[in-house]
Amino acid sequence: MALGPLIRRGRPRFGSESARMLPQTRIAGPMPWVMAIMIALTVMAAGAGLALSKVASNARDEIAGGITVQVVEGAPASRERQARRAVAFLTARDDVVSVRRVPDAELASLLEPWLGEAANDADAVPTPALIDVQLSGPVSAQRLRTLRSELLTRVPAARLDAQAGWLAPVFDALRSLQYLAIGLVVLLAATSVAAVWLAARSALGSNRDTIEVIHHLGGTDGQIARIFQRSIGIDAALGGVAGLLLGTGAIFVLGQQFSRLGSGLVSGGTLGWLDWLAIAAVPVAGILLAVLTARLTVVAALRKML
Repeated sequence: MALGPLIRRGRPRFGSESARMLPQTRIAGPMPWVMAIMIALTVMAAGAGLALSKVASNARDEIAGGITVQVVEGAPASRERQARRAVAFLTARDDVVSVRRVPDAELASLLEPWLGEAANDADAVPTPALIDVQLSGPVSAQRLRTLRSELLTRVPAARLDAQAGWLAPVFDALRSLQYLAIGLVVLLAATSVAAVWLAARSALGSNRDTIEVIHHLGGTDGQIARIFQRSIGIDAALGGVAGLLLGTGAIFVLGQQFSRLGSGLVSGGTLGWLDWLAIAAVPVAGILLAVLTARLTVVAALRKML
């Protein structure tokens, strides 16, 4: 390495030429590509975690206060009579916001994928009368027990369940997936730190003689560290931009695929502008983390080297 460009009046100058201390060019070296892969995976994991959080939040809001009443009675006439009695009882309550009797045709269409044509034959497969109820405020266990007790005195064949109870396993699965996304982000961040640490140590080892000469010319550890952190910062920036483009592209493709499912639960995971702002901050955080790691690595190594 030529030291002339670095020296002015007996003191080392650290400008754009200083990046030549590193043994590889930025695009040809592995660092930008490693950062691009890590940032892309982190963006996808962060996007998945944010989407799952919105799905769970929207689902909880939609079913808050929701209960389902089933009138389980084999005789069609008795089932219809008790269903009307249940609707009348629930409609008259002050703590009930809305009551909807699910039409038998709609119920049959929901069961048809599992029961086939038998779902439309009430004699072959008796189906319960279904009533969708929305209460004011959250549904506590005590409130549910009181309402069930009052309803059973008027409608003996009634079965009452909170909608949140049905979806509890779904919420548990979503929470587990959110924890997995957070764990992936942390793991990828740790892997990026390790990659930067290895790159900085490798560059230090291959430029040991040059560093010793610069030290003899009056260069400080901080000045030498800035050479490495500037070069690694540029590499990280190149990789961060590429990773952000790859990650957001993957999120858009997956979002289009899930939107075709036509599920209300899935559609609740649409990312807002704050979510996209958080995703855009991923490469910025990756660059800062790479620069900080490079500086700490180089400074610590220089103290042991000389």
